[in-house]
Amino acid sequence: MKKVLPILTLLISVLTVDTVVAQEASPFEIRRLSFNMSGYSDISPVMTQEGIFFCSDRRLSAVTDRTSFDNRRLYNIYYVAQKEGDSDWGRPVPVKSDRTAQFNTGPLCIAPDGKTVYFTSEIETGVPSRSRKFRNHSGIFSAQLSGTQLVSIEAFKYNGTDYDMGQPSISDDGRFLYFASDMPGGFGGSDIWFCEWIDGDWSAPVNLGAEINSTATDNFPCIHSSGRLYFSSTRQGGAGGLDVYYSDMIDGDWTAPLRLQAPVNSSSDDFAFVAMPDLKKGYFASNRRRNDDIYEFTMTIVRKADCDMLEFNNYCYEFIEENAVKYDTIPFKYEWRFGDGHTAVGRIVEHCYEGPGRYLVQLDVTNLVTNEVKTDQKSQLLIIEAVEQPYISCPDYAETGEMLKFSADSTNLPGWDISQYYWSFDDETIGMGRNVMKTFTRPGTYNVQLIVSTKAGEGGMVREACVTRSITIRKKE
Repeated sequence: MKKVLPILTLLISVLTVDTVVAQEASPFEIRRLSFNMSGYSDISPVMTQEGIFFCSDRRLSAVTDRTSFDNRRLYNIYYVAQKEGDSDWGRPVPVKSDRTAQFNTGPLCIAPDGKTVYFTSEIETGVPSRSRKFRNHSGIFSAQLSGTQLVSIEAFKYNGTDYDMGQPSISDDGRFLYFASDMPGGFGGSDIWFCEWIDGDWSAPVNLGAEINSTATDNFPCIHSSGRLYFSSTRQGGAGGLDVYYSDMIDGDWTAPLRLQAPVNSSSDDFAFVAMPDLKKGYFASNRRRNDDIYEFTMTIVRKADCDMLEFNNYCYEFIEENAVKYDTIPFKYEWRFGDGHTAVGRIVEHCYEGPGRYLVQLDVTNLVTNEVKTDQKSQLLIIEAVEQPYISCPDYAETGEMLKFSADSTNLPGWDISQYYWSFDDETIGMGRNVMKTFTRPGTYNVQLIVSTKAGEGGMVREACVTRSITIRKKE
């Protein structure tokens, strides 16, 4: 858009900034939950409105320990409530069943009805299972949750005696049941599979395919309410051990899995990730303290409610000789000199400067009847400055999976000693630095924010400014 200068007057807009406390840079904050028991493993959290179900190999009581026939500790399901109005937790209570004494129960998921539970346990419970040499296999079972009891237990129809399946996760609408299994037809040690509820029964298992599964171990699926799939994997490129990945379903296809950032992922095993619908909070398990423990994460990604729209630097202007209308009966020639070596002829002309600077704009007028030339009929110093603001340089449009550069090199904040460039991409990811590289996995229009801040001054305060612009991502053809 050009700027109209009827009398060669330029208006400069200045960004108003606030002084705020410096922001935390990490995308996540985590804390180990207080109900973890030292020396035992606590895994696989499942969220409810009032608390968490989880699995643990802890003692059922101070005097009751549980081990398998080959002396392995057995996992059982527990429930712990969050204290009202508090961030702390109560005392976990066991969820018992007729399997509790001799077999594992869990990991688990809870169906949308709030009563039906799908959980992992051993398939064989008869005499063969009591032999130390017997290799039992895990399968999926359903049950009804009655208080802190699992009743009416039934085996899943696709359990097998020569493979394992477990770690179930059911979709919010109850239509899909995801699980991990090393059944035939997979790609690696274990894969993510699903069954669909059709006409009152579960369909045959379907492998999610090579886009999700790898030749390594892929397990602990969690289907989020948004349709995003979280899972853990030992595939190459991870931070170490099991890492948490996620993938989105777009137009019937899963996107390439992305690994969650630290400190959720670490050099240890990190798995069994679950998240609230808004993704701002959730839980996962990790053995970063030797035993498996459950951690809470909170998203610390900064999204400003009040962020200025990026004002694009525009150095194009329209120049008008207004007095020409007074002499419209006499032919004149109007020649403009723009102070940058360029000229133009006409009563109304347009000119684009290459950038900020000081330019002397002059107008020469020639009477075409007498050929009299009046030089510098008008003259004014034009001072062009870039808008004082952080600046986002990026394309307007791109495709999914395309590597994009976001640059703040054109930021213009005179007198600022900028110490941090913080990018918030509107897809639960951030970037740090003057220039960052970024890919988007799903199409849509994203509101990108760039927040710049100075070094802390007196009292630990910083100057901070925010601009935003949109980028539209189209699905790669």
